[in-house]
Amino acid sequence: MTDWQQYFTNSTIRFIDHGEPSALPTAMASFAVDDALAISVGNRMSPTTVRFWVHDPTIVLGIPDARLPYVKPAIDWLHSQDYRTVVRNSGGLAVVLDEGVLNMSLILPNAKHVGIHDGYDAMVQFIKHIFNDLTDSIDAFEVVGSYCPGDYDLSINGKKFAGISQRRVKNGSAVQIYLCVEGDGAERASLVKEFYRLGLQGEKGKFDYPIIEPDTMQSLSQLLKRDLTVADVKDRIVTAINNLANDVRIDDLNEDELVDFQKRMEQMIDRNDKALGDLT
Repeated sequence: MTDWQQYFTNSTIRFIDHGEPSALPTAMASFAVDDALAISVGNRMSPTTVRFWVHDPTIVLGIPDARLPYVKPAIDWLHSQDYRTVVRNSGGLAVVLDEGVLNMSLILPNAKHVGIHDGYDAMVQFIKHIFNDLTDSIDAFEVVGSYCPGDYDLSINGKKFAGISQRRVKNGSAVQIYLCVEGDGAERASLVKEFYRLGLQGEKGKFDYPIIEPDTMQSLSQLLKRDLTVADVKDRIVTAINNLANDVRIDDLNEDELVDFQKRMEQMIDRNDKALGDLT
């Protein structure tokens, strides 16, 4: 396992805070931003970057979710529950975003020379680090019964509170984590369970969709039995970065990155139009 601290120590870390729902119009924009930053970091036009993002209630879908046999009634139902829908450009399946879920992206260079598991491991170890005063029980393994299950699910006592994905663009890599900080994890899982029930209607479908068991998921505030907020977790991450890095640079996208953002946003819009058409 690569030493995770190498990505932070003896270097400059760039920090971008899109941690309010009003910062970007939709989750679609967040994926386009991460692509633009991955290009910039990969080209060494930007240092390693950490970015927060939080969105209003949104279900982020994977491509297989858009291919459910009865996707229209499933998405119509989500919209009736006041959730937007967006198809992501990274791997994975449906996840829930809302104001109690903090997303963090770690944008790393040298994607062509750094193993994909190194990026995942770095995120796992960083999350363990920021909560080491509260728990030493965070584990990384696939939590069967959770939504968007994967080898790098983060859990405490078998209850999942976070998932990690990775998106590589040219020589940059965006390691993305969603942290269910506030609220009820099981309620979020129940929402996704109903989405799959409506989308499959008893059929198997062409993909191995997860069988959701809501009690496999809880928020960090539930698991740690304390009133932990998204703001609290943001503070912990910022403190850790300031303690680890030589210098922290706070800014937003520059002009070149905005050009790449616009291109990637157009690609996201096209992807969503092809996947969902008028259902978005």
